[in-house]
Amino acid sequence: MKTLETERLILRQWEPEDADFVLDLYSRWEVQRFIGNPPQVMTNRAQAEERIRAWRDMGHPVHAVWAVQLKAGGQLAGTLLLKSIPASGRLPLQPSGDTEIGWHFHPDFWGQGYATEAAAAVLAYAMDSGLPKVVAVTAPANTASQKVCSRIGLVHQGQTGRYYNALCELFELTGSP
Repeated sequence: MKTLETERLILRQWEPEDADFVLDLYSRWEVQRFIGNPPQVMTNRAQAEERIRAWRDMGHPVHAVWAVQLKAGGQLAGTLLLKSIPASGRLPLQPSGDTEIGWHFHPDFWGQGYATEAAAAVLAYAMDSGLPKVVAVTAPANTASQKVCSRIGLVHQGQTGRYYNALCELFELTGSP
């Protein structure tokens, strides 16, 4: 996994000792309300530890899930994902062949531009790594994430039901041929 840096952030691999932060982040309804179908909150530290293990074991040359850490002070602020997005269909959902970018930030760090800054770095990394296309999907009501999509250069494609067995707003960026 490649560590990425921006002006204010370090995007690094998740470590086992980050489990308390992961639990705090994903146990909050205001964070989880737009994640999953149906959304549900994390309820215990064992779930956080398992999530970190899964993120560390992705086994893909470009896909990763980064811990977003502030350079000033060293606090963890959120998660930045670049991963396979599942296609709608029978459960369990299967990979669609597309790569998804996504972000989940702690409410203490909302509204400060961190999601845009981190997502722009990961999108640049994805395109520089040769991925042909990156998509982002949001719940129709998640206007904050839709604004981040537009700020980092993803183009709104309208609504789709192609992913997650859910109606989503679709954003995408296609690399140069």
